[in-house]
Amino acid sequence: MLRSNLKSSLRRFSTAINRRHIEDEGNWLYSSEWWVANSTSSRTVFRQNSRHGNGVVSVISHPCSKPDRLNWGKTEKWLEQRHHDIFPGSKNGGKLRVCGYEWRTLHFNDFTRESTVKVLLARREGEGDEAASVCLMQQPRCLAVPMISVGLATMASCNYELMKNAILGKQNLNVLCIGHGGGSIPLFLASEIKGAVVHTVEIDPVVVSASTQTMGFPASTVTSPNGKHTHEKPEPLDEVLWKGTHERMLLFSSDAEKFILESTNVYDIIFIDAYDGEDIFPRKLWDPDSPFLQALGNRLHPDHGTVVVNLHADVELDVDAADVPQISFLPMGKHVSQVGEAYVDVLLEGGSGFGYNVPVPWVYNTSLVVSRGLERPKDSVEWNMILISLISKGLEVEKLLNMPFSFLQYVKTGFTPLD
Repeated sequence: MLRSNLKSSLRRFSTAINRRHIEDEGNWLYSSEWWVANSTSSRTVFRQNSRHGNGVVSVISHPCSKPDRLNWGKTEKWLEQRHHDIFPGSKNGGKLRVCGYEWRTLHFNDFTRESTVKVLLARREGEGDEAASVCLMQQPRCLAVPMISVGLATMASCNYELMKNAILGKQNLNVLCIGHGGGSIPLFLASEIKGAVVHTVEIDPVVVSASTQTMGFPASTVTSPNGKHTHEKPEPLDEVLWKGTHERMLLFSSDAEKFILESTNVYDIIFIDAYDGEDIFPRKLWDPDSPFLQALGNRLHPDHGTVVVNLHADVELDVDAADVPQISFLPMGKHVSQVGEAYVDVLLEGGSGFGYNVPVPWVYNTSLVVSRGLERPKDSVEWNMILISLISKGLEVEKLLNMPFSFLQYVKTGFTPLD
């Protein structure tokens, strides 16, 4: 009965998805371009051994088809105007010429794909060593990350005014990302939500180096565990590329458990996407008796705090790859159920709030969401009301952000309440 009611609610909102022509190459329809394997046109731009369980960390570059050369001039004019606005009267800026765009994919041990980003490559006109160097700028509005859309939709359903004001820059939204990868999640949030203050925790300094050196993530955000920037002052080029965004991001090179135990910050929303070189989600990040999960509850806002966890599906699906996006429901196994139960029990402690799973079947993942907002649903009618609120408020936020990907497309593949 519950699933029937939920499906009927989904049908009511299905027409809300904008069916315009897909032009964003970050859409999964273009995944063969940015997740290509063993291509002769690919090259390794970073390779280093990890001392934190990630094995060999590498970044592979793939050609990017969009935008074409005819549109590069617009980007060059934008960069020139940015330099003029930030350094008015400067005569030493030089023009930045676009060299192209590339996909950069982060791998552990050559077989796990941890993160994919699109980067702009530009070179400064002029003479000398400075002119010879190529700068990288990650493009924050590119890849469709289900964690972001389900997390923001959930936050909006619990405290819409906070989300709206944060998007407009009128109020802070305190965000924590555990697991950095290439940095696409924190960069999207800080770039698109003007009030977002984003802290990211990454245990592996090699991953941080890969991200800042070869994946276009702003190096000016990197901090030591005590919160001090490793760069005393941002480079002028960082200011041109990231002013207005990098000031609201801090990237900590620290163990997640240690960070949570020592932190005094309270976060509105927390994203967790942390896997090691064997593609395993560490037990200490979900064990209900672990210091991490207990302390995480203290760092989460008591009224609307929301946690989103990226998990691998632990049930094999015997389906053809071409049919994966059409799967209506992705079964979850024992591990995902255990993690969900642990997060619900510890973070909600029998009080207000709710939890649910949304499958992402085309990459065999699921997004686990636990939120302290709203009353805990007792039956199918109340769950139906939760879903209606998630969709309606989520669509409003997506409209404000002009999101390139919709929460609804993930909910339609299967919405599983965690009772």
